[in-house]
Amino acid sequence: MASPITRIVKPTLSDSEKQSQTVEAILQLLAKNPEGIQETIKLLQELHDSGILPALTAAVEAKEEIAKIVVGQMVRPPVTNMINNAMAAAGGLAELEPEMTQKLMKGVTKGLQKADEGLRSGQKVGIMDLMKALSDPDINRAIGFGINLLKGVGEGLKDS
Repeated sequence: MASPITRIVKPTLSDSEKQSQTVEAILQLLAKNPEGIQETIKLLQELHDSGILPALTAAVEAKEEIAKIVVGQMVRPPVTNMINNAMAAAGGLAELEPEMTQKLMKGVTKGLQKADEGLRSGQKVGIMDLMKALSDPDINRAIGFGINLLKGVGEGLKDS
């Protein structure tokens, strides 16, 4: 009976053989994906020609310095205030009904158009015009909305 195999010898490749295998594998990938490789080369050339590639290369090389600058800018009080305000605004918007927001934005758009028309006409507004305006249902609706809005803002500003 034969003796059992107790030792497995793995073939060791020389550096030139490893390089040769790597080059062969790359050539096979190139042969399988010629369109993708050509598009990649075209993209790299466009990035180089436009100056973006050298800028990206410089940014990657200076990554530690850029990271320090970015972090330094992010912890400045105006930036942290902006982030906190954006989060608070997003929280407030999340509580609103989308239909009401859409209706309000349409009203603001229409109001800005009317305001622009009024500015272009150059027409003066007198006391009697203001009195007549109060009987206009659209103006009355907007004034009522504004008064209720101000009341809600005031309630929200109360110290709890």
